[in-house]
Amino acid sequence: MTRTGIVRPVIDMDYLTGLLRRLLEIPSPTGYTDQIVHFCGDELHRLGIPFELTRRGAIRADLAGRQYSPDRAMVAHLDTLGAQVKMLKANGRLEVVPIGTWSARFAEGARCTVFTDKGSYRGTILPLKASGHTFNEEIDTQPVAWTNLEIRVDARCETLAELQFHGFNVGDFVAIDPQAEFDASGFINSRHLDDKAGVAVIFAAAKAVLDAKLPLPVDCHLLLTISEEVGSGASSVLHKDVAEMVTIDNGTTAMGQNSREFGVTVAMADSTGPFDYHLTHKLLSLCQQHNIEHQRDVFRYYRCDSAAAIEAGNDIRTALVCFGIDSSHGYERIHADSLRSLAELIALYMQSDVAIPRDRVGMGPMGAFPWQPTAPAKVTEE
Repeated sequence: MTRTGIVRPVIDMDYLTGLLRRLLEIPSPTGYTDQIVHFCGDELHRLGIPFELTRRGAIRADLAGRQYSPDRAMVAHLDTLGAQVKMLKANGRLEVVPIGTWSARFAEGARCTVFTDKGSYRGTILPLKASGHTFNEEIDTQPVAWTNLEIRVDARCETLAELQFHGFNVGDFVAIDPQAEFDASGFINSRHLDDKAGVAVIFAAAKAVLDAKLPLPVDCHLLLTISEEVGSGASSVLHKDVAEMVTIDNGTTAMGQNSREFGVTVAMADSTGPFDYHLTHKLLSLCQQHNIEHQRDVFRYYRCDSAAAIEAGNDIRTALVCFGIDSSHGYERIHADSLRSLAELIALYMQSDVAIPRDRVGMGPMGAFPWQPTAPAKVTEE
């Protein structure tokens, strides 16, 4: 325990990585998330955490604090990238379009499952010109585009009529195999770590708080959304009583970014603008006080559940904390060290006082409205 009375809990990494492995095994492209919602509901029941669902299946779980307001929320999303059938083709194959924003380059060669009204079929996403024995160098010169891809289904389908016979239809959902590998060094390679790793972090942080019987100053809500990859995200699951919300998602480790695969990345802004100054600096302060390795970053081509919540008209403070991820929206890689650090930060945040006590008032007088620093910096010589 620190001088602030906040405990840095022990994160059960076997639980975190084991849960992540199970989450990755459940197909959940946006629009086809019922199965993973049931799984998470069962896990919340097992942990003894009460929860409710929206009509479409977004989850709001509740951990009671000493006060009910101004309360806070942590959010991650259950939905992943995927595809949908655009057309049944005369050659017995399926034209596809992406669900979410991801490159056709990463779809080429992917094994997948197509969910029809009659049942599921396995298949492979292939370029239109897939065989060098037939097309020679054209396999390397055809453009990378979704219009140059098709699904070869593992069923006897050589004609449009045979596709129809097997029950394939326009609009069928396509889930991409994760191909997960958990290395003894701590590296985890898989598709869909965005954001199933964030979901696992929320569960592990909540479990650590419950196992240690740590008191919470205000109510905490664990939000699991089902449509972040297509932009709506946390817009529907928030209640008006939530004053501050922290999104857990990926931070891209690439040239021109400050994110790393280790420690926590605290986002200062994304493509929708800056995150809340006071909430973001509170998270940075928790990292500093509890010696959690961290770095800051700004994302230019990125949006998350926080953006969806603000754009839906919610008057809340939002922040984004990330696990570092390489090759985002492709075949991704993270490290367990980052997941541990992030779960520790979330567990610390749950125990901390709210960033701005005045936030219990939605509309009201100036009162204790906060200040941002404006005075010239004082530099002390070494």
